[in-house]
Amino acid sequence: MYNFNEEEYIKNIEDAYGLRDSIEKVADAISAEGYKNLFFIASGGSWSVTQTFEYYWKNHSATPVFNEIAAEYVLTGNKQLTKDSVVLLQSKSGDTLETVAAAKKLKEEGIRTIGIVREKDSPLAKLVTYPIVENVVNFGGSDPENMVMYFLIFRLLSNQNEFDKYDQFVNELKSLPQALVNVRKNADQFAEEFSKKYYEENYQLWIGGGSLTGKTYAFSMCVLEEMLWIKTKSIQPAEFFHGTLEIVDEDTCCVLVKGEDETRPICERVERFMEKINNDKFTIIDTKNYELNGISEEFRPILGQVIVTAVVDRISVYLERDRDHSLDIRRYYRVMDY
Repeated sequence: MYNFNEEEYIKNIEDAYGLRDSIEKVADAISAEGYKNLFFIASGGSWSVTQTFEYYWKNHSATPVFNEIAAEYVLTGNKQLTKDSVVLLQSKSGDTLETVAAAKKLKEEGIRTIGIVREKDSPLAKLVTYPIVENVVNFGGSDPENMVMYFLIFRLLSNQNEFDKYDQFVNELKSLPQALVNVRKNADQFAEEFSKKYYEENYQLWIGGGSLTGKTYAFSMCVLEEMLWIKTKSIQPAEFFHGTLEIVDEDTCCVLVKGEDETRPICERVERFMEKINNDKFTIIDTKNYELNGISEEFRPILGQVIVTAVVDRISVYLERDRDHSLDIRRYYRVMDY
């Protein structure tokens, strides 16, 4: 495949799987200590990953869960966040200013924290109670973080008797690296054709909800806007009908990200609307169209975001090529002070 290192990709995800035992020990320690609620705190793309797992937690657990944007939490706090809470912070670099500031505040208040990072000597890794350090080389995607979160979140749920197939689920995740390579191969032609058709579009609308809300938001903001400088809006399908539909006509580039979780019927409503207005620039990315060899059917809704990641990763590299715009170029982010 164009601009894809299969061997390197598989190694990175397998290395993340290799953290299973150490992550389970962290989850078991927290479960033994007890907690009244769970918080996710992060920024940007890392925050979008936590949105996915917040969705799973809410649908599986009676334990309250909260999700905060780091910069807002530092200023406002949250009365539900106490020493009986456990907080999960995430930052690939481990030096995201807002997330590090949140970690400092939490440490000063004596609150237990877990930090998912890629740099063991990073500020975040040094501040948290339980650092989880990935061994990631030359890889910008979120799949390693997703693997870590599968172990951590679903182990915590299992310890609360709220996910009774944990062992089967995580054992099957051994198949995921190769399965996701295959998704990329199967999506490659579609991705190249999508790019050729839409790379010059000045505006794109991406619609995705449920467990795919975070992934849709992340691709829209972190890739199309930040990396490729394409004006983009992301919207949940349930909210699409409360305003956004009025900016759609037959010439609006729209992409529906359609998963297999409980919110699928809402996506089907968006499809029916698009059929009525005869939008010729309407594209559907449906996770059902992609096999995950080695993964049981019952677990596919949990893995929707990594399927979508595989598809949009291929779109990214072709948009980079066709727009002649490197994904590494920034005008402002980490370039200037603001």
